[in-house]
Amino acid sequence: MTRHHGYALLGALVAVVAMVCGVIITGYGLLDGAGGSRADGSRADGSRADGSRADGDGSGDRPQGRTPVGTAAPAFAGNWTGTWAAAPSGAEPGAPVGHPGRSIRNVVHTSIGGTSVRITFSNLYSPAPLLIGGASVAVGEGGGGPEAVAGTMRQLTFGRRAAVTVPPGGQIVSDPVALRVPYAGDLLVTLHTPRGGGPVTYHRHALQTSYLADGDRTRDLDATAYTPSRRVWRYLTAVDVLNREARGAVVAFGDSITDGVGSGYDANRRWPDVLAARLRDRHIGVLNEGIGGNRVLSDASVLRNGASGLDRFQRDVLDRAGAKTVVIDLGINDILRGGETDPARITAGLRELAQRAKARGLRVIGSTLTPFGAHRGYNATTESVRDRVNEEIRSGRVFDEVVDFDKAVRDPYAPDRIRPVYDSGDGLHPSEAGYRVMGRYLSVRLLEDRTPAQL
Repeated sequence: MTRHHGYALLGALVAVVAMVCGVIITGYGLLDGAGGSRADGSRADGSRADGSRADGDGSGDRPQGRTPVGTAAPAFAGNWTGTWAAAPSGAEPGAPVGHPGRSIRNVVHTSIGGTSVRITFSNLYSPAPLLIGGASVAVGEGGGGPEAVAGTMRQLTFGRRAAVTVPPGGQIVSDPVALRVPYAGDLLVTLHTPRGGGPVTYHRHALQTSYLADGDRTRDLDATAYTPSRRVWRYLTAVDVLNREARGAVVAFGDSITDGVGSGYDANRRWPDVLAARLRDRHIGVLNEGIGGNRVLSDASVLRNGASGLDRFQRDVLDRAGAKTVVIDLGINDILRGGETDPARITAGLRELAQRAKARGLRVIGSTLTPFGAHRGYNATTESVRDRVNEEIRSGRVFDEVVDFDKAVRDPYAPDRIRPVYDSGDGLHPSEAGYRVMGRYLSVRLLEDRTPAQL
């Protein structure tokens, strides 16, 4: 070997060593600073992506009922899709300053699962800032209770900080956190409010028990500190998951019939829940954006029935993660509560919603208005308006696609009434059997739009 060749070989070896050292240093920084993964699947803090620990079962000598909250890596690039949502309907009565010094545990039921999750909290109906001192998410044991599955508790952060202040009328989205979210499973979303934050933004007809505890109990696994509260959802408006197989989400946009009034508590038997079960194997999320008492044209938030459909459509439909299709079932309350006697005004409002959705690349399916002949609001005028709205919807001049919920649940011998077996008892809201028929009546073909939404 010549001296020239020897110097060249030595230089090459030095370059290789420098490159390897750089990779090691960079890798160490990623593991230590950002919770990256090691070769065995564990993370720098000893946790695994599935919630287990690399150094044992995670029990040790920790206090009973509590577990350290794992720090997880930020989610990798993929498809963020909504798995659950609830539209804010107003300010919670009896809580003018919120729930200071307490922890609020919301229980929600997923439609699809994923490998990471992010949470949206809303302060829409408060004129004061909301301080969230800490928040967490965990997989629930099921059955609507507040108990968490061991090893699944995760602390939520906001810009990598545990505490955050949500401005008046605003909302906040958490940082992504790695968690194996189950399909058709319960999630527990808990937040601690150290001090009063003004009126509580809530969803009125949750049909799901929520829980309260004194102090910061966001990391509790068991139910010891928690007591059942009202069947409402507080502050929580969306849960999104990272799912590489997800094919988008269907948003159900409507009133109390979409909200599920008339179905059982803690049972998840609304018509969007039935639809979610049908779409689960297709990896399509279903988001229920129904609000009891909601109208197309006029605001009813002072009645805790939400802003008008026209006003809230951007927030509750167009801004939802992965939204590809919207099913619109709205208009009955314009007739029964809003006193609207001009069907053209209602159909014009529905047509505007459809046009706004299509402009954003969403497929739009509109529903006919279901019967209310046995309800106290029924008379010749209200029935005439409903009939004329339905006639226009069936004509195809309002929506491109139509699902005829009226036909699905009406009594063939008394078409202005719900069939008795499908009536919850008030002549307006379907029973669980009625919701089951509605959830099955929608054509999957209409929902499987493979054209990406332009969001």
